[in-house]
Amino acid sequence: MRTRLLAPLVLLLTGALLSPAPAAARPERPAPPAPVAAAGPAAPPGWTPPLSTRGRYVVDAEGRRFKLKSGNWHGSSGTWNGSGPEDDPANNHAGEVGHRAPLGLDRKPMNEIITDFRELGLNSVRLPFSNRMIDDTRPVSGLTANPELNGLRPLEVFDRAVRALTDAGFAVILNNHSTQTRWCCGVDGSERWNSGQSTEEWIEDWVLLAERYRSNPRVVGADLRNEVRRDVWDDPNWGRGDAHDWAAAAQRAGDRILEDANPDLLIMVEGINWAGIPVDGFWRDRPHLKPVAELSHTLVRSHKLVYAAHYYGYTGPRHSGATGIGETSDPRYRDLSRTELFAEMHRSSAYVADTPDRHFTAPVWISEFGVAKDADATDRAWFANTVDFLVEHDLDFAYWPVVGFHDGDRGNQWGLVRYDANGERRSVLDTDDWRSTAWRALTSAPGRQGVVEPVRTWSMLKATHADANRSLRAAADWDGGARKLTCPDDQRLIGISQRGQGGLCTDAGAADLGAPGALSKVTSEAGVTTDWAHGFTKYQCATGQFMTGYSVRGDRVSAVLCAPARVALAGEGRTLWDDRGDSRPASGEGGDYAKGYHKAQCRADEYAAGIAFSTAIGRSGTPDALYCRRLPG
Repeated sequence: MRTRLLAPLVLLLTGALLSPAPAAARPERPAPPAPVAAAGPAAPPGWTPPLSTRGRYVVDAEGRRFKLKSGNWHGSSGTWNGSGPEDDPANNHAGEVGHRAPLGLDRKPMNEIITDFRELGLNSVRLPFSNRMIDDTRPVSGLTANPELNGLRPLEVFDRAVRALTDAGFAVILNNHSTQTRWCCGVDGSERWNSGQSTEEWIEDWVLLAERYRSNPRVVGADLRNEVRRDVWDDPNWGRGDAHDWAAAAQRAGDRILEDANPDLLIMVEGINWAGIPVDGFWRDRPHLKPVAELSHTLVRSHKLVYAAHYYGYTGPRHSGATGIGETSDPRYRDLSRTELFAEMHRSSAYVADTPDRHFTAPVWISEFGVAKDADATDRAWFANTVDFLVEHDLDFAYWPVVGFHDGDRGNQWGLVRYDANGERRSVLDTDDWRSTAWRALTSAPGRQGVVEPVRTWSMLKATHADANRSLRAAADWDGGARKLTCPDDQRLIGISQRGQGGLCTDAGAADLGAPGALSKVTSEAGVTTDWAHGFTKYQCATGQFMTGYSVRGDRVSAVLCAPARVALAGEGRTLWDDRGDSRPASGEGGDYAKGYHKAQCRADEYAAGIAFSTAIGRSGTPDALYCRRLPG
């Protein structure tokens, strides 16, 4: 069971006690392990890495659906509660000591634990780590069932777990769970990615790990940060452009990983887990993925984004999960009726997967949910309903936790497999475990299978606070001093906004339209072939080129960026105006990529060839018109 006690009003008085210490100088990291052949448990059903996405589905390298049926194997991120000797069970969550390593290695050989994962029907493992784990030079001890691991650094033990899992055929998703190596969550010094460390340090840790496992293709994902939430003083936000902007930080980290460390990884982005003060009378919310509808991520490599959210019965849409201090009168998820729960889970996360043909459409991974074997009737009903929702919506999932301890089947009973001090196992598959029926239904649910055909991709650009340069071909500063919006290299620009620095990209009707060759910045009317916006200044791509981006200074047009096409482009054209309202397809395809602003968007069978603007009296140089031309064929 996870503790999420949020009591900021009380902590305001004691905040100094919880303020994380500045990060110490980082010691030399151990070298990555050399690949080794190891005997292990039988592999899950065959799949071919790397993984990517097609619309709402994760697929393997052959385009076959790879539904993430995951478990969380925690421990490397910490089980210590933060005070007293770290190896004393009394100072560890539920008395379970992880020894700064994946839980259970003091009770069972690693390969036998992984065999148990296979029997559970899992095909993937979310493997949490802390940032301090990476630099921790203290040797691990106490892993009595795996004595060869004692004396290694925590990162080296983590290496061995990654290798053992992937050798057994599992996909591994690395999860940055916390800054400090201690039990999560609440106000614990690990609330945000930059708690106890800078954003730059956090990103560099991600680059290091992504590079470290790059040669292992079954390390498939980077889950950027666990449960971003309020600290004593500040809420995280989604799009304000400040030091607490989780959407922006995730964008930076995801792009760095894909550009500089490992282009094959999936990038998992959780929503905001909690904001506000958990006291009646104060604003509070569990936003999850609700903000994604208006501000989604466009990574420098398409088809690599997965969104994630967590649900537990004792938390709620506006309930922190606390009992006593930090508890409010709001309902918990377990208090909701089945209909109410389904509506809330759809509204807060599943809509991202359920709504096709939008800029935010992506797989949704419910990367934490769980319940205890000894749960009461209310929690049992919540778990059954949650599993039904996951099955009905065919969502990817990761149960928390996959491993736990027991003493005569007593103690913390959340784990799917639990080991006593002698390594004797209790399992969710046991006949006396009420969770078995729901678990078997979840892991055996058919859902979408086989090859998933490619679908149209839509990607939004937003440059309100920083450049939205998503091209690896375009120079980072292709228009110095201007705010730049540039599509990924396999997409083209298809929509603009008059104000608000918005854009929409797509591959609809012409996947990978671009051809090799230099991109061209247009800042004059030299390429104009017809007067498609009389009285306005027109920046138009040359014949055979299409718009892949544009730039503004404030809201005033600065330049257009054009890319050569792999096919001849010279279709008939039309002009769309956004100076008085929207000019967009009635279907709403792509979604609202610049909410509150007028937009012009070409049809899916067109490409954008130019932008027109005017600086005449009464005009401010905003992008007032978009020139759309028919794609060939």
